[in-house]
Amino acid sequence: MKTITEIKTNEIIIHKSKFITIITPINSKEEITKILNKVKKEYKDATHYCFAYIIDSEEKCDDNGEPSGTAGLPILKVLKINNLTNVLCLVVRYFGGIKLGAGGLIRAYSTSASEALNKCTIKDIKSGFNITITFPYQNLKQIDHILKDKKVNKTFKENITYNFNILEEDFRNIEKSLENYCQIINKKPVKLT
Repeated sequence: MKTITEIKTNEIIIHKSKFITIITPINSKEEITKILNKVKKEYKDATHYCFAYIIDSEEKCDDNGEPSGTAGLPILKVLKINNLTNVLCLVVRYFGGIKLGAGGLIRAYSTSASEALNKCTIKDIKSGFNITITFPYQNLKQIDHILKDKKVNKTFKENITYNFNILEEDFRNIEKSLENYCQIINKKPVKLT
């Protein structure tokens, strides 16, 4: 799977209708509601706010008043063809007075989504873990050596606690070494870019 790394906007005009596409990385459905509300305020006089999103294995699309299957589904297909996840693609339409017909709408929404996606930086998503370990001070040198290439959040109290993200394959390579010097208190699956 892949995802995008930043928000991108693109605008096209087709037969006097303006299509403004906002494509953004997301991690939760709650973010979608906030983004939709913000876009509806920013483009408050638009005719349609059509969108599609994929988060992990969950997907949804919305035609927002356009004929069924002519807006949300073409946007979703662009995301799926590009093997994307954790992405919201929203297309704002200002009707220009000329009806495009079902085929024209499908092409317009597909083109809008594709052009916005072409502006994005796309990264692979890999399976990994968010790991929390705890260990005594005398094992600090060994643990720091094992995790020398990792970005680690460190807490120093009675014992030391480290929290870090790691690719699944990298964790398999150091798991036994870690277990010799620390206690793994949390191992949550995460997606990493």
